[in-house]
Amino acid sequence: MRRGPERKAKRTPEKGICCEGRQEKRDGWTGAALRIGVLGPEGSYSEKAALTWPKRPPEATLVYLRDFEEVLKEVEKGDLEAGVVPLENSLEGAVTVTMDLLLHLSVVIVGEVNLPIRHCLVGRGEGVVRVILSHPQALAQCRQYLKENYPKAEIRTTGSTSHAARLAQEFPEMAAIAGPEAAARYGLRVLAREIQDERDNVTRFIVAGKRIPEPTGRDKTSLIIYLERDRPGALFSILQEFAMRLINLTRIESRPSRRELGDYYFYIDLEGHVCDRNVSEALDAVKEKAAMVKVLGSYPRASAP
Repeated sequence: MRRGPERKAKRTPEKGICCEGRQEKRDGWTGAALRIGVLGPEGSYSEKAALTWPKRPPEATLVYLRDFEEVLKEVEKGDLEAGVVPLENSLEGAVTVTMDLLLHLSVVIVGEVNLPIRHCLVGRGEGVVRVILSHPQALAQCRQYLKENYPKAEIRTTGSTSHAARLAQEFPEMAAIAGPEAAARYGLRVLAREIQDERDNVTRFIVAGKRIPEPTGRDKTSLIIYLERDRPGALFSILQEFAMRLINLTRIESRPSRRELGDYYFYIDLEGHVCDRNVSEALDAVKEKAAMVKVLGSYPRASAP
């Protein structure tokens, strides 16, 4: 018999969400005070996404951290005002560690950035490349290139593409898959450009914070839904609440609940803001049918890359 969450989610508004005409206080960031966590060291794609985020004040400070979990936990604790982490890639799909962290941590999505990813092979260029380093996502996105051009090279994973580039400084037989910015930062040569398996390689980064921003009229809302009872049409009845209110769903993806095989959380993105009447009404209806509904955030939709 399937077990649901330990307790049913209360039907109370999420922190910072409009409810019954009342609007709670939202972030009023000032540029000098804003600290944004990103995956380090310098030269990572997370750094580039943070610098690309349209809402980033020019005076904001970037803080470089060891992994995505540390970035989001620092935001949750209030030691950082925002954190930038990848959520999905057009070639390799979801970044599952980020999805799982969003389920368990008390942070909300306040923005997103669609960043084109142009991988390069970088190194000292002083000899035969015998070892290639990079983050697992980057290695996966360049799988075909590596197979065709470096079939005998040893492949090693690192915590980030910029970390790989920094390590490649040390030995002439090492090369890294990273961005051109990382090559410039660590004094490396670009040995090959555009080595990702598909030219149109885009990673969607999210900006995590503590409060949901004001509606802009061009927003996206992200949710996690858990259905306690597996019955015919259960998921359909949830999706129908959005369809009947003409709410467009832009993404739906499942993640194992880790309770038993076949038991899932559903991650949903939709067009609109939690303060929009049709979205608010749909969420109220969904909460009557689902065991858990967690609003991950409402935020301005990113423009196409």
